Amino acid sequence: MEIRIGIANTGRELNFETDQPADVVKKSVADALGEGAPFVGFTDVKGNSYLVPSAALAYIELGTEETRRIGFVA
Repeated sequence: MEIRIGIANTGRELNFETDQPADVVKKSVADALGEGAPFVGFTDVKGNSYLVPSAALAYIELGTEETRRIGFVA
């Protein structure tokens, strides 16, 4: 699933893919914001970790979880 994160006062967005389901990502972000955590953490498919300041989150866009087809469709 692709995730795009907009960060306040930044011209670029953070864009990466993760193996985690959308429900898990939504819950972790909601829990971090609800508890007043200073950072929200994410991990991509390559194992890289990202920490985004909770106060700087402008938006989080979650892509679809469907897998891409390879080859030709008859």
